[in-house]
Amino acid sequence: METATPRRVEHQQTDKGSVPVYTTAIVEQPWDSYSAADHDTWARLFTRQLGLLQGRACQEFLDALDGLEMAADKIPKFSDINALLAPATGWTLIGVEGLLPELDFFVHLANRRFPVTWWIRRPDQIDYIAEPDLFHDLFGHVPLLFNPVFADYMQAYGRGGIKAHGVGEEALQALTRLYWYTVEFGLINSADGLRIYGAGIMSSKGESIYSLESDAPNRIGFDLERIMRTRYRIDTYQKTYFVIDDFEQLFAATRPDFTPIYAALTEQPAVAAGDVLDSDRVVHRGSGEGWAQDGDV
Repeated sequence: METATPRRVEHQQTDKGSVPVYTTAIVEQPWDSYSAADHDTWARLFTRQLGLLQGRACQEFLDALDGLEMAADKIPKFSDINALLAPATGWTLIGVEGLLPELDFFVHLANRRFPVTWWIRRPDQIDYIAEPDLFHDLFGHVPLLFNPVFADYMQAYGRGGIKAHGVGEEALQALTRLYWYTVEFGLINSADGLRIYGAGIMSSKGESIYSLESDAPNRIGFDLERIMRTRYRIDTYQKTYFVIDDFEQLFAATRPDFTPIYAALTEQPAVAAGDVLDSDRVVHRGSGEGWAQDGDV
């Protein structure tokens, strides 16, 4: 696979706000070019999140961090991670410059390649960055690829994405919602209570606490079609989190052909991010305190 000279491709700020910029380039991780400040940012984020996630992250995630030998002392080398990840589940990391177009992303997942942004956020972005960076991708997403069942789910999702891309925009929207509410912002039941597995929560100080401990959001049992109908928030903490019983439930949900599901969804209205339906299996009905009243996507 041909590689390019690494660039830092970020959202552009315009008079209409932040606008995503997409890139398809595959790059070698320029590990020798990371500055002391870059390694310090990784160390600060890694140490803070690892402390917060004790008793909050699912055990599979914590076990995988150990298995992949991630540590706070320096930014990991993708090649070192691949040497452990590939024999375990067949996945490899590839370096990218920023956000990928949907189809490119799906193709990589379908072939067990996970794109990781090579650059890390600046020190002034420690608490929030609007787009995926190395810390979000590597710390948030990669560890669960060490888990065989979740690894299979991610590949199945990629294959489903390629198919949805051929079906049309509404199918892609439904599949995007599934990714958002599982891979990015999913919760899981465990013998010790609710735990986090979503990467968007794993890499966020505030949402690691909010998702489990705040009274404001809803927590609702996993339901595939319900999730595919549900709008979400990109600018605040989530109004609703969906809870799986285990990773096998998640993988099983990807086995059916989604084509008839997409067709059925076109006849049903979208659900607002904070709505609770009569058919929901409610784990916790949120108070709604502090919710923004618009902005669902």
